[in-house]
Amino acid sequence: MDREALVLRNQHMASAFHALPVKHQVRRLLLGMAAYAPVSLPHPSYQPDRILLIRPDHLGDVLLTTPAIHALRNALPDTELHALVGPWSADAIAGYPEINQVLTLAFPGFSRNPKDSLHSPYALALRSARHLRRIGYQAAFIFRPDHWWGAMLARLAGIPERIGYNLPDVAPFLTQTIPFKQQHAVTQNMQLVARRTGQHPEQPAHLYFPVGPVDEGYVSGYLQEWGIRGGQPVICIHPGSGTWVKRWQEERWARVADTLTEQLDAPVVFTGGDHEMPLVRQITGRMKHQACIMVGDTRVGQLAALFKRARVVLGPDSGPLHLAAAVGASTVTLFGPADPVEFKPWGSPEKHIVLTSDIGCRPCRVLDWGDDDPENHPCIHDITLASVLNAARQVASAQP
Repeated sequence: MDREALVLRNQHMASAFHALPVKHQVRRLLLGMAAYAPVSLPHPSYQPDRILLIRPDHLGDVLLTTPAIHALRNALPDTELHALVGPWSADAIAGYPEINQVLTLAFPGFSRNPKDSLHSPYALALRSARHLRRIGYQAAFIFRPDHWWGAMLARLAGIPERIGYNLPDVAPFLTQTIPFKQQHAVTQNMQLVARRTGQHPEQPAHLYFPVGPVDEGYVSGYLQEWGIRGGQPVICIHPGSGTWVKRWQEERWARVADTLTEQLDAPVVFTGGDHEMPLVRQITGRMKHQACIMVGDTRVGQLAALFKRARVVLGPDSGPLHLAAAVGASTVTLFGPADPVEFKPWGSPEKHIVLTSDIGCRPCRVLDWGDDDPENHPCIHDITLASVLNAARQVASAQP
């Protein structure tokens, strides 16, 4: 299939993918009706100075919410801020001093465990709402734009103010909404907070992640066991991602690692989760230089401490690249189907280089093409070895 025909094919398939299925149309109708069902509200005199921040996602999306949380704390210094996140993200948010309490919930659709039945997500919402009602909240922010379940939960919990996005499945459960725009997630989150506070910060939002001395000590000791002396800068490569359509070729990562080891005179450290060890083994098995492998051996804080030492962090679009940006590391991010306008690492474009394909069907925003032939989705593989090397050298040379 020629490239023009492939683009048309993929555009058609992406359009069909994003179309609302009949069962979701029925759900939308039922949700709209349910939004008007009576629920028990707190006593009128009970106005707790406490806000619930609902973010069901994983590492990257949670980190991109933190500048908005920082702005909320500055605007409301005496208000309790409670974060309701998945257990998979608790470590990502727990260290922020702006947060008074972290609550965890295995949000339906975000847990890797299949749901028990069609009604189990709604039963979970009712049980969870009872717990939240006992704590008592004045307001709730639903930070994920399309998270109707979180908006429904906030209403079932009787939270008087519910702030989120004016999307069809979500808006019926809310009391205040803003439009959803195709702009960076940090900017969108900041505007959501401003909807309630009325304060639009004049300075650009600052993304950071608190790194503690215990995590720094762990990383220093780990690297020393690999012969990397204390304080020596490293190059980090996080080659894995949540879907095959985002992954670059193993042999190219091997060549990038070998070349940068020689040209930047710095050892390469590979990172990832336990499940990504086979991928990293395939890469390091193709290399001529030794690389340090920290796959499966870091929690979020330890990974942040490692990235803080890096001259550059490279990888496909994934949460760890946002973590690298949050600790001040330079990044080179390879984007495939996702839109960097919304999800690129936050910060100066000179320090955070984004590489993409020029194929006409990108960004399709389809992150799971199932068993479709990977050859039909070349957007990540179009990115050349030379462009990655050039970008890495560029941001590394800009480091002080």
